[in-house]
This record gives sequence, C-alpha cells and structure tokens, in this order.
Amino acid sequence: MTHLKKLSRSPFGSGLLGGVVALALGIVAVTSGLISVDNGDGGSSTAVAQAPIAAHSMPVAGSDRTVGQVYDKDAQGVAYIEAQQTASPSVSPFGPMQEGGAVATGSGLLIDDAGHILTNAHVVDGSSAVTVKFGDGDALDAKVLGADDSTDIAVLAVDPAKLSATPLQLGDSGAVSVGDPAVAIGNPYGLDRTVTTGIISALQRQISSPNGFTISDVLQTDAAINPGNSGGPLIDASGRVIGINSQIATGSGSSGSVGIGFAVPINTAKSVASQIIDGGSVEHAYLGIEGADLDSQLADVLNLGVDQGALVQKVTPGGPADDAGLQGGGAIVSMGGAQVRAGGDVITAVDGGDVAGMEDLIAAVNAKNPGETVSLEVLRDGHPTQVEVKLGDRPADAGG
Repeated sequence: MTHLKKLSRSPFGSGLLGGVVALALGIVAVTSGLISVDNGDGGSSTAVAQAPIAAHSMPVAGSDRTVGQVYDKDAQGVAYIEAQQTASPSVSPFGPMQEGGAVATGSGLLIDDAGHILTNAHVVDGSSAVTVKFGDGDALDAKVLGADDSTDIAVLAVDPAKLSATPLQLGDSGAVSVGDPAVAIGNPYGLDRTVTTGIISALQRQISSPNGFTISDVLQTDAAINPGNSGGPLIDASGRVIGINSQIATGSGSSGSVGIGFAVPINTAKSVASQIIDGGSVEHAYLGIEGADLDSQLADVLNLGVDQGALVQKVTPGGPADDAGLQGGGAIVSMGGAQVRAGGDVITAVDGGDVAGMEDLIAAVNAKNPGETVSLEVLRDGHPTQVEVKLGDRPADAGG
C-alpha cells in the first residue's frame, strides 16, 4: 500500500484520498494512487542517522551549472527550522524531546532582504517558539507572520540585520516541464544542507492539505526527499526555486523516500506569501460539495447520458452550491467495493472547460477567487442545464 506522508513530523492527522467520494470543494480529491496522509499506524517514524549526500560535480541536465554550483548558489539561503511545540506528548511525533515540549524540525528558504522565510505550515503548526539557522550561523528567533493550511504554506520573519544569507531566486512553476532536472536542498532527519537530485516526474498532481482541502498543480519529483525536508526548496537547473517540498509517498511499513515526492508550486507559494506579508488574510474560493468521479462504467450502472464528469454526492447546506440549487445524490449504489450516491447532478464543464472528473473541478475552482461567479454545465435527470454559482470563502477545514 502506498501512503502520502508529510516530510516533517507534524500532527495534522490523516485523511483518505483514494476511493470514490471527495470532500467539500476545496476537496479531498478522488485521485487514483494517492491513498493516505499518515504513515499507516497513526504516528510517524523515528529519525535515524544518515550520511549527508555530497553535491555532484556533474552538470545538471539542461544547464551549464553543476549540482555543486546550484548547491553553492542556494544552500546558504536554506534555513534549518526548529519549532518548539506547546504540548508534550508521551511519544513525540516530532522527534527528539526537549525540556518544555516536543520539537519539530524542518526546512525553509529566505525569499527577500527583509528577513522573510517560506516554509510549510505543518512545520510550525502549534508552535510556541521558532528558531531558524542558516549554514553555520547562530540560531535566530523567528516570528510566524502567518500560515495558510489550505496550501500548507507559512511565512516566518527574522531580524534582517542579523542575516548574512542571500535570498533565493524564485522561479516560475508554470514554466516547468516533465523531465526537467530538479535539486532538493534541506535538512532530512536533521542533517542540515543535504542536497539530492532528480527530475520533475509529473505535473498537476493534487495532494491533501493540513485542513483537508486539495492543493492543485503540485510538482512530483524523484529527487530523494525525506522527513525534515518539509518547507525546503525544490530548485531548477538554473538555481531558481520552483516548489516547496511538502509530502512524500512511502511504501507500506516505510517512512522514507521511495522516489515519489511532492512540492507545492512556487507560484502558489508566492501568491500566499504576498498576502501574508501584506498583512491580509489568505482567501480561497469555495464551492461546497462532495463529489465522485464519473467514468463510463459508473455511467452505465447509473444509466446516465454522459460518460465523464463530477457526480455530485452531497451539497453543503448554506454553501454556494446549495444557494445556486445544485443537487446531491440519494440512493446508494455499491460498485466494486465502493458506494456511490445516485441521482445527483453531473458537472461536465466549468466556464466552458470540460470536466472529466473531480480533479478538473477542483483545479477550476482553485483557480478562482471568492466572489467570482462560475458557469457550470450540469446534467440533471438526463437533461443538460446551466447553473451559475457565486463562489464563497473557504472555511477553516474541509469539514466546515
């Protein structure tokens, strides 16, 4: 069995991504092959010793820079983060215990001369104090300016007068292609400034966020990343940051890298960071349904006139979809060990763009802003209709 696991040891719980039903949009999506968000036993692994991985001297494919040159350019701007937790569990999910509570460790990156640092929200979740360290410098106290659980992005701030590190250059995740080289720098298992290399294995993946919603346009890489890499940069061959390492897939009974890692796209991180730094709240569009993928086999069973789309299972009372009159299913049909509610609307397009399943619907809504109106093409009781929905503000968690 394959599991999705956050890279630092953080307690945001577990949530199934596999199966038929996807939670309210933002959503836990129905995506094949992405199964769960914990390590299979409700806890997380114990850190073990691992030798640092040396920088390669061979050139990065598609660039004149060697891995060593990329490392030399960027490693000094990668932060080692320690987050003191307010609670002191008997078995710490964050690694070695320290007096006064558990400590979560992770990675981050300096993004400007004002002392702002990007990391994952789950690295600093529940923290009472945070320190960061760049290279061989002293540990610096950091303030959590804000965190967005919906994208797993947080921004820290340190006194810029105490910094000697140089900010990393942020790239464009929208310009990344499958097969592009990728370099990860971070602190796996507390081994600071470890570099690993690989390629971009896939684009437009979706992963579950700490609050149960779905992060879209995620980059998949085979660069080895492990617990402690959370919040660190995924870098292209020119030394530009293209993603924030966030989760890994692990085999059953395993907690380390199996060559499947996921990074929040830097374009998403930049948008979230700018909202946090500007002092505003981070906003995300919200539809408010639970849904399931419709394929030809399910369409035959339900005797529908289309063979793809997003089959509405439930509509959140009082949500945007409910206000617009979208309808969920009723009678439960069992199919291949899964249960589906039949009779609900089938969403086949958003603003003229085809919806093959829940992934397309999630991505379309995630690309919008609260208050925008979307036009949904819907099949209801065998008849096509159009439904206009004014998107709302996403609640604090997917169950809200």
